[in-house]
Amino acid sequence: MNRIALGLDSFGDVNLGADLRPVPMDQVLRDVVEQAVLADSLGIDFIGLGEHHRPDFAISAPEILLAAIAGRTSRIRLGTAVTVLSTNDPVRVFEQFSTLNAVSSGRAEPILGRGSFTESYGLFGYDLHDYEALFEERLDLFARLLHEDRVNWQGRTRAALVDAAVYPPLGTGGMRVWVGVGGSPQSVLRVVRHDLQLMLAIIGGEPARFRPFVDLYHDACAKAGREARPIGMHSPGYVDSSDEAAREAFWPHYRDFTNRLGRERGWPSVTRDRYLAEIEHGSLYVGSPQTVARKIAASVRALGVAQFDLKYATGPMPHDQLMSCIQLYGQQVIPMVRELLAKG
Repeated sequence: MNRIALGLDSFGDVNLGADLRPVPMDQVLRDVVEQAVLADSLGIDFIGLGEHHRPDFAISAPEILLAAIAGRTSRIRLGTAVTVLSTNDPVRVFEQFSTLNAVSSGRAEPILGRGSFTESYGLFGYDLHDYEALFEERLDLFARLLHEDRVNWQGRTRAALVDAAVYPPLGTGGMRVWVGVGGSPQSVLRVVRHDLQLMLAIIGGEPARFRPFVDLYHDACAKAGREARPIGMHSPGYVDSSDEAAREAFWPHYRDFTNRLGRERGWPSVTRDRYLAEIEHGSLYVGSPQTVARKIAASVRALGVAQFDLKYATGPMPHDQLMSCIQLYGQQVIPMVRELLAKG
């Protein structure tokens, strides 16, 4: 197997301070920059910052935060976990990331998607009834901007383009662009159709259940006569000194986050038994460096992915605990994953 890329993701969860009160969002954003700077110093490959428009997440403009991080780092790749393309203008998104790519010397990697929340639709004046059409058309336009110097495009969700050029253009190295997929065959085929990269968002259940989507991607590439691109995956987790310490530290934040979403979406409350089962058999990478490394290596082998990103921030976990998790991930988990995969 080629060298696995190992990264981190955050939505800028509003966390708790020493007084157990929510930290102001401006401080959360500054803390995320410090977390990314630490990740860069440890040799972690990628940082992804997701776009949201809610009171529990501080990051609404990830490309701005990534530009701040670009100015303080030298090697870490700068992505989004996710850019909600449906409620963004594809031309503007392309300009923002081509600019980020230029100032960071080719490190920009947007991950495009529809997102798992819908607040941006009303906020920016879009109709949820156009959910599918918005993403399909806007991804088509973004892919054309990525692959073509001058673009002719027409759709029903934005104005047409006629022989349009967008600036700044990408350099000779281009830009790596992912599409976040939650597990539908149609989404996988869309990635192939637009010749982009597949990022699997695996946030629950046995990771190996996504293998059919990996196989579908490779089959569809072969039928289309396209070379398959590296596939990535993203899952939540937390690393601490021992399995017990990790499980105890992560549980209240995971519980509060999951139950908050459950109240919005009609899910039952999460139980501790369900939490522990998800750690043992599902998509939670929680434990000591050894435990997390073994689980990452097993998932990478099972799915044949080339990149794994740990969503290290879940719920209101304090900044110092997140920094400790990043330290253990970079110093211990990543070397162990690579050693395990090298041994086969």
